[in-house]
Amino acid sequence: MIGPDQPQMGGSRLFAGERVREEDQLDRVIVVLRTCDGPGRSVRMAGCAGRPPAGVHRNGQGAGGHPVRARVPAPGSARHHGGMRAVVQRVDGASVVVNGETVGAIDGEGLCVLVGVTHDDTGEKAAQLARKLWSVRLLHDEKSCSDTGAPLLVISQFTLYGDARKGRRPTWNAAAPGDVAEPLVDEVVAQLRALGATVATGRFGARMRVSLTNDGPFTVIVEV
Repeated sequence: MIGPDQPQMGGSRLFAGERVREEDQLDRVIVVLRTCDGPGRSVRMAGCAGRPPAGVHRNGQGAGGHPVRARVPAPGSARHHGGMRAVVQRVDGASVVVNGETVGAIDGEGLCVLVGVTHDDTGEKAAQLARKLWSVRLLHDEKSCSDTGAPLLVISQFTLYGDARKGRRPTWNAAAPGDVAEPLVDEVVAQLRALGATVATGRFGARMRVSLTNDGPFTVIVEV
């Protein structure tokens, strides 16, 4: 245990590394720390499920009994540290309408892709996602868009980073702001077109009505 006489870290004195619990789906370890200036907060630390990161003991101390230096985010400032996220549906036709106008549509077999951007995403991530969407085998007979030339409808979707684990109202802290997200969604589209894809799009920031026929149904989540 970390006693009250231990040195302060980042302006807060750590009283206890209370427990470590496993999150099977996220494959991460959360060390719950209590600080003297606020309630318990969760700090996500990379590591295998069921085991803290190298050099970190289950009581929150490092080698030699020294407290682990970790950044404790202020309430409401938690950020997602994964990657750019997409929900991909195999469709038989899809379209998006804004104010009664069809701004993007694809016919026949293809992919409808909802793309979410988080704070740490980069142009490199956008290019990586584009390559994955172009080559992933989600179409019939285990084909990809690169195999068949099937089109994609790409639509921005910040709500992919909504967090509804607490309370009744989701929070959107993990979603990047529009001035960060819009150019990265555009970069995904540009990279797909550079690869030879036929791409239709929605309209960033608009209220969109998306219609599609999910063929299967067949839906996967892709994160890079």
